[in-house]
Amino acid sequence: MLKLRNAARRLATAGCAAAIVVAAGLGAGGTAQASATGTTPIGTFEYDLHGLAVKVPVGCFFTHSVEGSGKRISSQLAGVDCMGIAATFSQFCNWRIDFTYADTDNRRYRTSRGRTHTECKGNPLRRNAAQTLPRYGKACARFYVNGKLRATQCHFITK
Repeated sequence: MLKLRNAARRLATAGCAAAIVVAAGLGAGGTAQASATGTTPIGTFEYDLHGLAVKVPVGCFFTHSVEGSGKRISSQLAGVDCMGIAATFSQFCNWRIDFTYADTDNRRYRTSRGRTHTECKGNPLRRNAAQTLPRYGKACARFYVNGKLRATQCHFITK
């Protein structure tokens, strides 16, 4: 799992190169490739944990990876990585990661709701089962802490 997390971090660091590779793959003829990795920063926020204010500083990122071909998703994962001081002090309690799917008109048709983890963790991670989507559109990962949405990262699944 650490090896996969490090690979996702390297891909996130090389975001421009990955975007070019993905764009080239989607523009090429043949079978559509749905493989992509994207990262979005999680802004600083505070939440209440049993009457104690917990502050998450700047420096955490939410990464979402999708692998597959066409509407077939062979693997999907999403997780949080923190750098700098945030890596030392960030703990996420009462967290969950949902995977959602929407059609090309942006109508959500499926949600794979993750379980809420009551334990505190510095690097939440969730994998989702392989599946075939009924239609093209987008696949998103959503990160919640204490019931509040904190980050979303999406990938378009197109022909």
